[in-house]
Amino acid sequence: MSKFSLVAMGGTFDIIHKGHLTLLSNAFDISDKVIIGLTSDELAEKKGKLPLHKYEKRLENLTTILLKKYPSNSFQISKLNNDFGPAVLEKKVQALVVSDETSNQGNILNKLRAEKNLPPVQIITVPMFLAKDGKRISTTRIKNSEIDIEGNSLSIDK
Repeated sequence: MSKFSLVAMGGTFDIIHKGHLTLLSNAFDISDKVIIGLTSDELAEKKGKLPLHKYEKRLENLTTILLKKYPSNSFQISKLNNDFGPAVLEKKVQALVVSDETSNQGNILNKLRAEKNLPPVQIITVPMFLAKDGKRISTTRIKNSEIDIEGNSLSIDK
C-alpha cells in the first residue's frame, strides 16, 4: 500500500531526462495515482522557456515514457496554464513532489489551498539528479550539448 492515494507534480518535460525520471519514480513510489501537470506552451513562454517541442509533442513523449517505464501505475496528465493546475483545486491531492529547485512552490500551493479551505499538501522534495560532472542535469544543458539525457558529459570540439 502506498503512502498517499494521490500526489501531484509538474514540469515542462521538453527533453525527458534522468532528472525527470527520478522525480517520476519518486512520485510513483509513494502514491497510487499521480497527477502530472504539463506546462502549456503559453506558460512556458511566460516563464521565459523556449521548448524545442510544442505541447502536443511533449504530451505524446511523456505519455509514451510513462506507459513504457511505469506500465502498472495510474496517472493523469493535466495541461498547466498556471503554476499549479489541479493541485490547487483537487481536494484529494495529498502531496506535491518537487525538486530542490522548485521546493518553494509547495508553500505557495498550500497558501492557495488554504484560501480555498482545502487541506495542505505534504511537500516531498526530491534531490536534483546530478550529471557525471557533478552539476545538475537539465534540459538547458542537454540543448547546449554539454550532457546527454543520462547526465554523461559530451566532448565539445572547439
